[in-house]
Amino acid sequence: MSTVHLVVPEAVDDPERPSGGNTYDRRVAAGLSACGWTVHRHVATGDWPSADRASRSALTAALAGMPDDAVVLLDGLVASAVPEVLVPEGRRLRLVVLVHLPLGVGSTGGRAAEQISRECVVLAASVAVVVTSRWTRQWLLSAYGLEPGRVHVVVPGVDQATVVPGSVTGERLVCVGALTHVKGPDVLVEALAEVADLGWSCTCMGSMAVDAAYAEHVRRRSAALGLHDRVAFTGPLVGSELDAGYAAADLVVAPSRTETYGMAVAEALARGIPVVGSDVGGLPEALGRSPDGCRPGILVPAGDTARLADALRCWLTDAGLRADLRRAARARRATLTDWSVTAERLSGILEEVAA
Repeated sequence: MSTVHLVVPEAVDDPERPSGGNTYDRRVAAGLSACGWTVHRHVATGDWPSADRASRSALTAALAGMPDDAVVLLDGLVASAVPEVLVPEGRRLRLVVLVHLPLGVGSTGGRAAEQISRECVVLAASVAVVVTSRWTRQWLLSAYGLEPGRVHVVVPGVDQATVVPGSVTGERLVCVGALTHVKGPDVLVEALAEVADLGWSCTCMGSMAVDAAYAEHVRRRSAALGLHDRVAFTGPLVGSELDAGYAAADLVVAPSRTETYGMAVAEALARGIPVVGSDVGGLPEALGRSPDGCRPGILVPAGDTARLADALRCWLTDAGLRADLRRAARARRATLTDWSVTAERLSGILEEVAA
């Protein structure tokens, strides 16, 4: 194997801001090393993609210090923001961009149009683009007109975990993800208010620092709806605490407005936990189907409070449905792949780039 330079955002190791993208970056770094690559990790300081001039200058200097023909794997959060840096460097470096969430997905307004245009330029100048779902690949091909042969899908892995048996009543609901508008916790809170006549508790496990004002709005709205003693906001959980959160769950709810894959969905299925989630982006891919074709959860339109409430009511009141979804989730569990498969797939792409 050869050497790869991995460029990641500053928040990649921040325990207060866990995310699927950060987890993916860390796991593939370790996985590529296990595959025989020498991995040089470069942390791009700053708040990407809106980093200041000093952060952009530091990134420029880091790239300039890399040898000609070096293979460089860049997190898209960083890469997509600096075409003025990457396009010139692309003439001597072998640039591969890892796109977790295209800047254009779900964006509107003049600033969004500028970001989309800049991202398109960067991806067009790259040797290869790596995405985490078939849906994201198709979106990039349609929106940016990229060459299909340069856009590769490398699905996130998932760690093996013990099957969670679940309670008889199915009342323990869990939502995993930062409290941001994209993840839809406000939709969840409103839906829960519509099923307040039923027995349930809900634990929201995710950072409240990514958008503190929005997170506080969601918490206040939950209290205003009379759910303060039924909805718990734990903040970000990682490691054994996150495992314990899943172990106490009957159902994982993923009400995202936008989702390119949905690692929390895969983590739930790895434990045999069914999912109620949004029928949006790559989330249906993450949910998938069991070998017999059954879906291990329920999909509802993104942002549709009433449909989400209906799905939760069905789960909470229909023991037969709970049993069916649990069987499907446990069968789907057996089809999931671990992070070593992700690393091997990415390694193969980088080998082609290096050659």
